[in-house]
Amino acid sequence: MKRRLGPLALALLLSATLAALVFSFVPLRMDMAGFLPAGRDNASRFLLHELQSGLGASIVLVGVENAPEAQLAQISRAMRAELVQKGDFSVVLNGQENDLRDVDLLKKYRYLLAPSAHTRDFSAQALSVDFADVLDALESSAEPLAQEVALRDPTGALLDTLHAMEPAQHAQSRHGVWFAPERPRALMMLRIRQPGMDLNAQKHIRDEVEAAFQRAHPGDARLLLTGPAIFATESAQTMRHDIELISACSTMLVLAVLLWRFRSLWVLAAIFVPFLLSLSIAMLSVRLVFGWVHGIAFGFGMTMLGISLDYPVLLIGHREAGEGPEIVLKRIGPSLRMAVLTATLGLTGMVFCGLPGLAQLGLFSAVGLLTAAGTTLWLMPRLVSSADLAPAVGGASLRLLRWEAWRNRRGWCALPVLLAATMLFLHPPSLERSAASLNPVPHSRFAMDQELRHELGAPETGYVMVVKGTDPENVLRHEEALLPKLEQLRQNGAIGPVQAAASWLPSAALQQARMEALPSLVELRSAIAQAQTGLPFRAEAFDPFIADVAASQALSPLRLENLANTALGLRLQTVLLMRDGAWCGLILPENIHDPAALSRTFTQEPGVMVLDLHNAVSHITARHTLLALRWMAVGIGLAVLLLAVGLRDARRLGRVLRAVAAVGVVLLAILMGRSGGISVVHVVALQFVLGVALDYALFFARPQVDAAERTRTLRTLLTCNTMTVLTFGLLATCHTPLLRDIGFTVATGAFLALIFSFMLSGPRTKLPL
Repeated sequence: MKRRLGPLALALLLSATLAALVFSFVPLRMDMAGFLPAGRDNASRFLLHELQSGLGASIVLVGVENAPEAQLAQISRAMRAELVQKGDFSVVLNGQENDLRDVDLLKKYRYLLAPSAHTRDFSAQALSVDFADVLDALESSAEPLAQEVALRDPTGALLDTLHAMEPAQHAQSRHGVWFAPERPRALMMLRIRQPGMDLNAQKHIRDEVEAAFQRAHPGDARLLLTGPAIFATESAQTMRHDIELISACSTMLVLAVLLWRFRSLWVLAAIFVPFLLSLSIAMLSVRLVFGWVHGIAFGFGMTMLGISLDYPVLLIGHREAGEGPEIVLKRIGPSLRMAVLTATLGLTGMVFCGLPGLAQLGLFSAVGLLTAAGTTLWLMPRLVSSADLAPAVGGASLRLLRWEAWRNRRGWCALPVLLAATMLFLHPPSLERSAASLNPVPHSRFAMDQELRHELGAPETGYVMVVKGTDPENVLRHEEALLPKLEQLRQNGAIGPVQAAASWLPSAALQQARMEALPSLVELRSAIAQAQTGLPFRAEAFDPFIADVAASQALSPLRLENLANTALGLRLQTVLLMRDGAWCGLILPENIHDPAALSRTFTQEPGVMVLDLHNAVSHITARHTLLALRWMAVGIGLAVLLLAVGLRDARRLGRVLRAVAAVGVVLLAILMGRSGGISVVHVVALQFVLGVALDYALFFARPQVDAAERTRTLRTLLTCNTMTVLTFGLLATCHTPLLRDIGFTVATGAFLALIFSFMLSGPRTKLPL
């Protein structure tokens, strides 16, 4: 038979050109926002928005260590001096006295803003106590400060106001900056102006902090950075590295396996035609349906080298030199079509799980498998036949066929299945409610973030109270009504300090009431004169105090719009914000010891949502895991129905199903023993494994006319399994947890699928071992 290689070369050129064009014009997205679901109600939508771009996403925590404390303090001061000049940070705090740039504004409004009622108690009795304290300060080493501040503000209103503005923190002030209480580590807390999932912007934030650190001449000092913006950048870099490495390594491994098996570059060319077409069409399909393609979907698609190449490998591996295309398709076509359809149905849980990123993986896989199979069935037979491609080693192999004798001992397969079933009965599979399986950030980085948060007292976003209103004034008044209840919870030990916009900026109504409660000048002078009795103050000593109180009486209430471009205004923007056309105030209680008490107190409060972010995320994750399981069950049911109609042989159907069931039970037990729970990632990967098991079982269970055909089946399925186990085994070495879990599950499951399909779905043999 004369070989014609031109059509095959042209097909390879066209498919490679299409793939290059698709990869050039379909950009990859690397952030993890694509793996978050859309909210079903106002609470979940608010929650997911805050996770991506709310208060928690705006904080960057900085630690500097591994140097003497004096040097660390110098580095901290130098970094702060540079970062406050940058436009990307709304707040740069390291404990220096000039962290608040609004002292003049706060001094002017102190009697309207100070939270303590004592600071506005201008009775003669209260002032006499205050004046005595001022006298003590004048006689101490703090006399210069007392001369400047205390005589002007004897009730301490400014200090009370400044104290309310300070973030709650556990750090100690040493060398004029914050240090961790139990170690030589300088601390800083930054807030970025525009939190979100723009990776270029997040990388710019990290670069600015690292550049400021380097320009501070750090020597041997080490910089620690955590926070959502930092994690987003690190995760994207890790994913990109994983994808590039896995793509290259998978390609080389598959090439090596195929060259070893077929010993022909033209066979490689033929096999890569359906692969390149399936990858290109899958990318385009995902782009059209979702509007974007996640890097993990692309990385997963590259790993599909071990799956989508199965179909052309099966076609060429079952062909004898000189055979026409219709002869090969007559032998393997029905099993191949059924394997593709059942495998695609098995992906329904992944496609309909409700998580956009995993749905992309499902759609990518389904389209890729269908395209690869369609190309193999309709285009490849003519190309393969015209090029006369066939395995270098063909015919029957008694050595390989002797393996079939192990099927006579298939009863031993019941042992691992029974052990696995017993384990699952004694320890039923539990759904992993945590979203950790979807998070690319290593546990060690989270531990460092928690450590820095504890040392700095940065707000935890585990619990958030959301107060809704028509405008900022309405929200502030509502928060003021809640503050006494929060204070009662704090006194009872249920919660720690609370951060709220109303603690920093009282409502205009409250400011007006405080202003009207200020005494007249005649009353104030009389009270001051009585309070000075017996104290060595000149009569005019407190005239600046009187002037400031008089000025306060002429002020208009301070409002949010008056604080534009101030540090206080920027800080308020993180807890007083507009969402979906309504204003929201975020109240952040810290050190929550009794979450139930917090929920009981405010759950029925009109206009207030109490969000347990960790629990809410867990509920969302569990819901989508259950959704994936339900659709998985639907897909399996349809696949079984299709098999029953297609096979029309109860014994053959039973052999196929028992092999697939054995794979599922044993793999489920392995996953439980490895991680203690089943995550949504495990569920979608398990569906993929069951599809692979169906492929193998159908080919082993099909009628095979002679020893040569049985040998071809063994060789081709061994080749397919080797590619799958190697490529997904590589995926299991990734740094990205999601890819790692998928890789381990599929590689382990594919190996089990070959063993159980060979042992349980094929017929017994009379050959001796």
